[in-house]
Amino acid sequence: MKYLAGYYYHVYNRGCNRERIFANDGNYLFLLRRAKKFLCEYPLTVIAYCLMPNHYHFLFRPEEDGAISPFLQRLFNSYTQAFNKQQERSGTLFEGRPKSVLVDTEAYVIQVCRYIHLNPVEAGLVAHPGDWPYSNYLEWVGKRSGTLVDRDFVQQYFPTPGDYEAFITASLSEKLERELEAYYLDT
Repeated sequence: MKYLAGYYYHVYNRGCNRERIFANDGNYLFLLRRAKKFLCEYPLTVIAYCLMPNHYHFLFRPEEDGAISPFLQRLFNSYTQAFNKQQERSGTLFEGRPKSVLVDTEAYVIQVCRYIHLNPVEAGLVAHPGDWPYSNYLEWVGKRSGTLVDRDFVQQYFPTPGDYEAFITASLSEKLERELEAYYLDT
C-alpha cells in the first residue's frame, strides 16, 4: 500500500503462528523507546497504539507520502533482532508484512481509536483500558504525559479527557450488557 500524507492508516501485525512477540514488560518498553527514537527521523504522527502479547495496532497519519513503511521496517527489524538475541531464538517473529487499512472517514477514525484502546479489554487482559500500560489510552485521557500521541487530534474530537472516557465507558457498558443477556430470565 502506498501511504499518502494526511490520511490515516490502521497498521497491525501478529506473531508468527500467533506466538507472543513480547515476553516481558521490558520488551514492551524497549519497543516503545525505539518507536520514540525513530519517530524523530520520520514525518509521521502516532494517533493511537496498543501493544498486545502476540500482536500490535497503530493508527498513523504520515505527514509525507511513504513515511510509514521505512519507519515500520526499521522499528520492527530492530525489535526482532533484540528480541531474538534476548530469547536465544532466530528467524522471523511476525506473520509476514504488517497489514494496513486506509481509515477514510472521521467517524471511522474515532471507531478505530476505540477499537485499538479496547483491545486488551476484549482479550480479557484487563477490565478497563486504563489498566493496560502498553497503549496510549492514558495519554488520551490525560493520566500520563507520554509523547506517542497527537494531543491536538484528541482535543479536536474529545475536548476534555472525560469526553473520551465517557465514549469508552459507554462501549464497555454495552459490552457488559450483551454478556449479561445470557443470564436474564425470560418472562
